[in-house]
Amino acid sequence: MTDLHPVRAVTLGLNIGSLPRGKRNLISDVPGVRVGHTTIDRGEYQTGVTVILPPVENPFVHKLTAAAEVINGFGKTLGLVQLDELGTLETPIALTGTLNVGKVHDALVEYMVGLCKKDGIELVSVNPVVGECNDSFLNRLIDRPVEKEDVFAAIENASADFELGAVGAGRGTACHSLKGGIGSSSRIVMLDGKEYIVGVLVQTNHGRLADFTLLTGPEREQLLHRYDGAAPDKGSCIMVLATDIPLSDRQLRRVLRRCPVGLIRLGSYIGHGSGEIAIGFSTGNTFDLHDHTAIQTVHQLDERQIDQVFRAAAEATEEAVLDSMLTAETVTGWEGHTKEALFPLLRPFLESGNVTTGQSLRR
Repeated sequence: MTDLHPVRAVTLGLNIGSLPRGKRNLISDVPGVRVGHTTIDRGEYQTGVTVILPPVENPFVHKLTAAAEVINGFGKTLGLVQLDELGTLETPIALTGTLNVGKVHDALVEYMVGLCKKDGIELVSVNPVVGECNDSFLNRLIDRPVEKEDVFAAIENASADFELGAVGAGRGTACHSLKGGIGSSSRIVMLDGKEYIVGVLVQTNHGRLADFTLLTGPEREQLLHRYDGAAPDKGSCIMVLATDIPLSDRQLRRVLRRCPVGLIRLGSYIGHGSGEIAIGFSTGNTFDLHDHTAIQTVHQLDERQIDQVFRAAAEATEEAVLDSMLTAETVTGWEGHTKEALFPLLRPFLESGNVTTGQSLRR
């Protein structure tokens, strides 16, 4: 049996769906996409920021197709109104704790002002996209400990290889009554004989242990009794999807609607107090700020082929949520509150074979 240290779903042999995983099994399998974290781990402050960078040097100059889908709007996300109206992304996407959203938004504005100055552009309008989860159980959120320098550091440290679990914006979050965090996964889709990637990154802070479908059998009742499995489903899950498949913003929004399937397969019913929001972008078309051609040519997926993209979004989201829990360690924070890691609790379930993702556990 696997040693009891954090692993990913693939290490446990969990067969999630039918599509192959990307090389890293991360959102950064989409060429050029990078992710950076700044983690704040200072006693009563357990929080941070995570930044997803699109694969263009200046996203304000080279805008990408983008969309958002609000499944349950109990959230404080910024930037979605323009995203929905214009269908393009012009900044990195940042994730953080609820009351830090304004500070992170301001930092992204400053970052974009500096980036555009290098390109000789005097920026007078920009639309930063910031998502959030409420990490106030583990983090003294009212003090808003995330600073501008933390956002800049996350951008500076961004890489195709990045950590998962209780890091960055996932440092203080919880999932299904246990420790949540940052998770990511990817799927390969074949179109016209060519490989394309659908990648998902999640910030998980949702769900009830009583509804968690991964764990079954008599050991489950002991766990529910110990960890208050009847607690309400509240907290939020932000899902960020990236793909190199050429999609229109309308098609992308259709794909984003399938991300919650991954949450539901693991047992979330998306409760009243939980903000589930999906944000996505495609690198398949780039819209140059300096191109003033009246009629522009774009590539777009034949919609008769979109089912496998739907499947990829659902599978990658499900595995990303699982990995956010499997890779997270136990965290103790504000007022001594603790959220325990999932993986150390798995031994009896692994020994009895009572671990399932609704499909099969490969042995």
